Amino acid sequence: MANRHRGEIEAELDGRALRLRLTLGALAELEQAYGDTDLLALAERFETGRIGARDAIRLIGAGLRGAGEAISDEEVACMASNAGAAGYVAICAELLQATFSPAGEGAEPAGN
Repeated sequence: MANRHRGEIEAELDGRALRLRLTLGALAELEQAYGDTDLLALAERFETGRIGARDAIRLIGAGLRGAGEAISDEEVACMASNAGAAGYVAICAELLQATFSPAGEGAEPAGN
């Protein structure tokens, strides 16, 4: 079970329940991918709630790797969500909320 106080979430991809967590290393990976210089810039990037497919791949991949999965973004791009595109967006939103909200406050489980 995911520990919200650690910023973890659980999501279903390819029919498997997987844990995701944006660790400091995962956040640094995202900063580098987007050319951001700090965590505030990274958080501001996603504040609008607009998430593209490439964003979803990067976020989900970083979250899976942060939780210990050995997986590439190319492998993440081939994973299926039971809820389709809306499922990927829900996973990303939940992961960002769990990461940037105090102790994962207000995080709702991804309904996928």
